Amino acid sequence: MDAQRLKENFALVGGNGIDVAEYFYADLFEKNPRLRSLFSGAMAKQHEKLLTALAHIVESVDDEAALVPYLRDLGRRHDGFGVAAEYYPQVGASLIATLAHFSGPAWNEDLERDWTAAYGVVAQVMQEAAAEPVA
Repeated sequence: MDAQRLKENFALVGGNGIDVAEYFYADLFEKNPRLRSLFSGAMAKQHEKLLTALAHIVESVDDEAALVPYLRDLGRRHDGFGVAAEYYPQVGASLIATLAHFSGPAWNEDLERDWTAAYGVVAQVMQEAAAEPVA
């Protein structure tokens, strides 16, 4: 996984702001309608949370000491919202679709591999934290 390539791609994609979040959730809910029930009402605040989390993850992608505690906390919080391990691949697929869409002609196999690998780490750390007993 090439951290610099991820950062450069997210700089390109992230410039689309709320459109990225709207596209992501539209894709996710279209492909997985039952996941809509995890989100209450208006999505504006959720859009902000998604973009903030993505920005933080990408910024820290090459700093494990900063990234892992953040992801562990995120995993525990998502568990509290009812996010099950089986949802992570569906979320990942919508994330990749969104990144590809907003990357346009810049999207290629290397970026897809990098993002897939990065999401794999994110999902694994979040799921491991969610599965731990509450202290």
